[in-house]
Amino acid sequence: MVDEIKDLPAAVKEAAIVVLCLPLSEIRETLRHIGPWLVDNALVMDTTPIKGGVIQWAQETIPVGRFYIGLVPGIHSNYIASLEYGLNAAEPDLFKKSIFAVDVPPNTPEEIVNRAFDFCHLLGAKPMLTDLLESDGLMTIAHVLPQLIAAALLNATIGQPGWQEARKLAGRPFAGVTSGMAYHDDASSLSEAVLANRTGTVHALDTLMAALKGLRDDIEQGNAEGIAERLNDAVKDREAWLDEREEAQWLKEGGDQEEMPGFGRRVGQTILGSMVFERNAKAKKKK
Repeated sequence: MVDEIKDLPAAVKEAAIVVLCLPLSEIRETLRHIGPWLVDNALVMDTTPIKGGVIQWAQETIPVGRFYIGLVPGIHSNYIASLEYGLNAAEPDLFKKSIFAVDVPPNTPEEIVNRAFDFCHLLGAKPMLTDLLESDGLMTIAHVLPQLIAAALLNATIGQPGWQEARKLAGRPFAGVTSGMAYHDDASSLSEAVLANRTGTVHALDTLMAALKGLRDDIEQGNAEGIAERLNDAVKDREAWLDEREEAQWLKEGGDQEEMPGFGRRVGQTILGSMVFERNAKAKKKK
């Protein structure tokens, strides 16, 4: 384990693999510092959730003959509810029974890709070959959107009428939802992440706002059946997701690594999902 590095060139000048576990806001400057000192055939990887800007920075700062691959680590289901982060979150089985998305830029040599896969296996994870658009799209939904929800709730409550008294009673539901702004990306990194994937972020926010509007409309209309259905579905969906994460059946499928569906298929799934959502929303509104 490395607690502190005071000399970046010395830390990387003999390394075959360099892994940057840093906030997104610090990646560009770090790449600029280490780029000239990387040995021939070195592999640089990072663990930031959104790669849109990072891959461009890597192209600008990493010399020819050295390579960049992006990692998006998943963690063991035992730790997904933990509020520990940084060195305090270190556990020997942190990445067991997990998937690592591996974002491989075009024309990366096979031996370099295999080195990244071997690194994932060393940590007990299964690598999943992805491309930039697929990876950023998934992490916008699973990582960025929850933090934006936390920010929106804080913006909508603190300082608003009634908060002076409400703050004295706010408890676990409020702390749980708003924890997205306390234990994950810093505000600067989150800002860079949403700007690096504006289209995906806007689409995710539009879908969220449509769901909120549907709930709002049911409440306004006194639609008890519609409200109950939405809330019960939410409880069941969360339980199902936790069960799936615990069982991790996907680890038993395929070989040593997986491949994501192509971007065209993913776009098709997104459009189909939007159509189904709109159809269900209209059906509920008619009730």
